[in-house]
Amino acid sequence: MNSADRAAAATVEQVVRAQLTTALGGLRGVVETALPTIGFTVCYVVSGELRPSLVVGIASAAVLVLLRVAQRSSLRFVLNSLFGILIAAVFAARSGRAQDAFLPGILYNGGYAVAMIASIAARWPILGFVVGTATGDPTGWRSDPALVKLCSRLTWLLVLPCALRFVVQFPLYQAGAVGALGTAKVVMGWPLQVGSFAAMGALLARGRTPLDAGTAAAPHRD
Repeated sequence: MNSADRAAAATVEQVVRAQLTTALGGLRGVVETALPTIGFTVCYVVSGELRPSLVVGIASAAVLVLLRVAQRSSLRFVLNSLFGILIAAVFAARSGRAQDAFLPGILYNGGYAVAMIASIAARWPILGFVVGTATGDPTGWRSDPALVKLCSRLTWLLVLPCALRFVVQFPLYQAGAVGALGTAKVVMGWPLQVGSFAAMGALLARGRTPLDAGTAAAPHRD
């Protein structure tokens, strides 16, 4: 968030909403992140062949990249999706097992969930650093118990999609259920993530925490 955006944001909730909008990339960002991965996953589940699946995924990403280049805009969301496809392909190619294409995503979600839960338990919830970045004081928000509580709740909403993906997909991976894994990956991908962001937006819509509370010291209480 730049200085002009900070000045326009009067509350912590407005800051976090703006940062989440940037992270999500709007409707176009969602499509660019999801489309190549969905194409790769569906083709791989149907055909069981890595090469044509890569062609579908990479071709989809290439079209989106060309559109971005023509408009001179950020390639971030397309490249994130492309990177995920290539990592999945490396895992599957090295082992020769179809289900290993899904292993990187499963491990990522499991590790991410553990890290975020640990941050909440330590009272350093990940979303607090979003507030810190916006206010210019990375740790000032911790002096306000209400902010710590808000950021913990928001971080839990980020944890849930990752934890659900791991809990559902890891047993399917162990069972070698490639078709079910592919379906779970598509259904539990960006639709679940967008639902998480929507829940965060609903929580933020109810709050009116002054932005300077993110850097103010907590009042002394006897």
